[in-house]
Amino acid sequence: MAENEQNFLRANKPVGRWRWIGGIGLLLIVAIIVLGIVVHRAEPTLRAAVIETLSTRFKSKVELDAFHVSLLKGLQVSGAGLRIFGETDPNNYEPGFQPIINVAEFRFHMGIRDLFRSPMHVDTVYVKGLELNLPPREHRSEMNNMEPKGGKIEIIVDRLVCDKAQLIVNTLRPGRRPLEFDIESLKMTSIGPGSPLHFDANLTNPKPVGHILSSGLFGPWQADSPRDTPVSGTYSFDHADLGTIKGLAGILWSTGKYAGILDNIVVDGATDTPDFRVAISGRSVPLHTDFHATVDGTSGDTYLQPVKAKILNSWLVANGSVVRTRDPGGHRVELDVVIEKGKIEDLLKMAIRTDPPIMTGLVRLKTKFDLPPGEADVANRLKLAGNFQVSGAHFTNEKIQGKVDALSMRSQGEPKPAQDNIPDNVHAEMEGTFSLSNGLISFSQLRFQVPGTRVNLTGTYSLDGNQFDFHGKARLDAKLSQMVTGWKSILLKPVDPFFSKNGAGTEVPIEIHGTKSDPHFGLDFGHKDESKGLVKKQ
Repeated sequence: MAENEQNFLRANKPVGRWRWIGGIGLLLIVAIIVLGIVVHRAEPTLRAAVIETLSTRFKSKVELDAFHVSLLKGLQVSGAGLRIFGETDPNNYEPGFQPIINVAEFRFHMGIRDLFRSPMHVDTVYVKGLELNLPPREHRSEMNNMEPKGGKIEIIVDRLVCDKAQLIVNTLRPGRRPLEFDIESLKMTSIGPGSPLHFDANLTNPKPVGHILSSGLFGPWQADSPRDTPVSGTYSFDHADLGTIKGLAGILWSTGKYAGILDNIVVDGATDTPDFRVAISGRSVPLHTDFHATVDGTSGDTYLQPVKAKILNSWLVANGSVVRTRDPGGHRVELDVVIEKGKIEDLLKMAIRTDPPIMTGLVRLKTKFDLPPGEADVANRLKLAGNFQVSGAHFTNEKIQGKVDALSMRSQGEPKPAQDNIPDNVHAEMEGTFSLSNGLISFSQLRFQVPGTRVNLTGTYSLDGNQFDFHGKARLDAKLSQMVTGWKSILLKPVDPFFSKNGAGTEVPIEIHGTKSDPHFGLDFGHKDESKGLVKKQ
């Protein structure tokens, strides 16, 4: 009996085998049909879930150009042309107004079982070409007060990974450009429902060119008013090449922190540039700054309140603004600068091409700093207007200092002092009112004083130190006859009364002109005030 059964099974083995294969094939066909049904239903379901989740979250009309689902180790979802317009219908905006959020491409993966869960869950969404385009404050509508409608379908995303993102803050102010931030890569991770997102951003700053890393918190998103969305974090700005700004050079590093809302971000940080230099001087000086700034997202303006800068051993404090302009495109920097107790040689080393600096001493300065945008060197675009005081001034040029020493002694009535009375580098006091434009400093008032002499001048001085031209009056304690000896003194006595004016022993017109290597000092009887009908002799 057993042998007969074995013979029967051997005879019918191919039939059983085909029955088994046929069963598997039938199951595969059924599975394919089921999966086809799943995919057929999943694509519109997921598309609706994406649109409804975003529409509910942003209280907004959402447009999606392309959406595709494939069966690849679960559900592989991709899409393109995603636009989120904000609370108001985009048709009510001015022509050309952009969506508040624009995504070029996105993709994510989820399990088939996740399709039937509520809410649906996605671990990571990958995005390429994200643009966050905040409208001007004036474009907010009454619809901002609408309550969001609850959605039937919801997707929860744990993490967003973005390649190439841009934040644009628009303004309606005439002549002002939008504020733009280009981000190379961005990762955002959900902390929990109703909580901000943690982000890590990586970007290259266009000017000065340098690498920026930033991490912090963003959100929760304020659908009623996107500009009021909170943001906070820290940043590092490495190896920024100031040489990309024409007229400057040096490598800058900066670190800091920021907090606020997109409309009003407060930044505190510091910068270090060990080799800062202005092209016109060609010499490097260490520059350190500590700053407190506020970024106004409604206009793109940045307000510096204040910047504290250290140049070599001198500190200055500046308050003002950095404003984006449209024509010409760039930034206009306007500052009020104050130096309470600095060293004049530190400023001269940075600004003027003379080595060593023409003068040393302590300086106090107040000036308006105006740097408009443009392609020209910084030195040719920079404008200054202010006043200064220099105490204990000493000229490093021996020719100039020697003439100052001699002038001081002669003006005190000692044309030939005894050997032990020869002055040793007389120190001067200076103060004046000045302006800088096109690389030339103009002095409307310049007062210079050494023992025995007080000089009032007007004139110009080039930033490269190659030329200077001053004219004015010198008031001396001694009379003319007291400043010379021998027969010259006797001859000058009769004319002493003509030069003794306004309480001075002598008052004479003088001129100082020439170059740093060939300075000239002398009387200037031909240079008179044009208002009195006399002009400088030719």
